Amino acid sequence: MDILIRPLEKSDIDTCVRIEKESFSMPWSAESFEAACDLEYCHYLVAECDGRVVSLAGYRESYGEADIDNVFTDRDYRGRGIVTKVLQRLIDDGIKSGITAFTLEVRVSNEAAIHVYEKLGFKSAGIRPGFYEKPVEDANIMWLYI
Repeated sequence: MDILIRPLEKSDIDTCVRIEKESFSMPWSAESFEAACDLEYCHYLVAECDGRVVSLAGYRESYGEADIDNVFTDRDYRGRGIVTKVLQRLIDDGIKSGITAFTLEVRVSNEAAIHVYEKLGFKSAGIRPGFYEKPVEDANIMWLYI
């Protein structure tokens, strides 16, 4: 399976919105993705497989730190290591641009995602109670320091 990892483009937005709706109870809107394409402090990557976008990961940079705020993979492509490759490229790109730390929140029940983040070197730094809605759930706060 060939995987092409590249920056998010506006032509990807409809696909990203569809996958978001399938993946999350509070998905991003098309406008949120469009804003991410336009803001210079945002860095979002997609993975293409079989000629279509199947995964995304991105961050917003602030003062040398990156807040990873969106990670997903199309359900038909999960479990193939695609999102790990996208995240590794995202981290590598961030380091090259001067990022010294990456952070994210993940539902405490999302063991698969937590495993991926730990594999990439993220460590749990605490719990954010009631962070998520629909359903209400705590968030595991994770950091990767370079």
